[in-house]
Amino acid sequence: MSDLNKYDNWLTSDTVAAIVIREPLVPVEGADGIFFPATFAAAEDKKVFPGGYNIDPPEGEKNVCLVDSVGSQANRVEPIFAKPGYVDLVPQVVISAGEKSINLLEAGHRAGDAVVRCTPLQKKLQDAFKAVLQGNALKMAKVAPTSLVFGVWDSRDTQAKLPRLVASTIRAFDVQKLTRSAVYVPPYNYVKMEVFSEEEQEKAAGDSKNPLSKRGFVNALASGSHGGVVAKGGIRRDVTFSVAALRLLAAGDDAKQTLALRRYVLGLSLVALTAPPQTYLRQGCNLVPDIDNPRKTTLVNADGSREEFRFPHDQAKAFANMAAMEFGVGESQSVKFDSELAKIDIAGEGNVKVTRKKTAKAAAKSKPE
Repeated sequence: MSDLNKYDNWLTSDTVAAIVIREPLVPVEGADGIFFPATFAAAEDKKVFPGGYNIDPPEGEKNVCLVDSVGSQANRVEPIFAKPGYVDLVPQVVISAGEKSINLLEAGHRAGDAVVRCTPLQKKLQDAFKAVLQGNALKMAKVAPTSLVFGVWDSRDTQAKLPRLVASTIRAFDVQKLTRSAVYVPPYNYVKMEVFSEEEQEKAAGDSKNPLSKRGFVNALASGSHGGVVAKGGIRRDVTFSVAALRLLAAGDDAKQTLALRRYVLGLSLVALTAPPQTYLRQGCNLVPDIDNPRKTTLVNADGSREEFRFPHDQAKAFANMAAMEFGVGESQSVKFDSELAKIDIAGEGNVKVTRKKTAKAAAKSKPE
């Protein structure tokens, strides 16, 4: 058995369900350190969610706090494929707009992102999404293979949806929410310097929209704002690689191409799964592995049995390179953002409009009477 077909039983039979990682984390300040989870905008109905930290339930000692979402984690890992040592694993699609250029690997919605829909690649990706709806992921793998790994939804056009094969989330348990306050005092008395009057200063006090406040000429108070949390129940990064979902990918009825496709996506997924995670998430949130409580990687079989799984990152890269060579990585290319295409797309008059209509008609026909 060669190294390339070593995991073919995962790809062709219902043996392995998933690979799961559970990795305890601690703030760099220590296990009792204060750290800052992600904050989120309020729901339309603020009674449902008032905004701020996502803590469930919002009251009580036993709770779960979302530190870094599945989408955020994916966007942190995906750009690794644009780094030296990884660039040859996937096509490098660079989109330029004026003086700025971004790699498709940096676009939050991947192949379904508006930025790529407004380039000459629009038709190519639309055809790839249509092929996905027909059970063929080959075209997508040739232009945007990480969309197969981290998931994508073409919500603005074909409605084609591919699940995340690799999903990572960081949560904290039994958190105590803190608040913080701050005061800013200007270095000079600008009233005495006759920059503005005392009356104008009093009027600006407490009004963050006042020009004197906005430009930093008067005292500023910030009371009771988000002050981070302390995790009494610990912090954990949970990662799941769904091998069962990978087996749903196919290249139509071509068994040979399907196997090559699955090997290729398996390699990319294993690289993403084993890649060293970012420790710095945001200001005040620098989390590192808990060396006193090492992470556990488990292979979960379809029958529910579990076994320890060891797969070093270098080994994942080696397998991914072999699978990529066999599959044939798609062409790298540079394209320009087209503002006229963007205007047409916003107006709903572009190439996607036809697809939307056809999708809507097909959905209507499929509804039971």
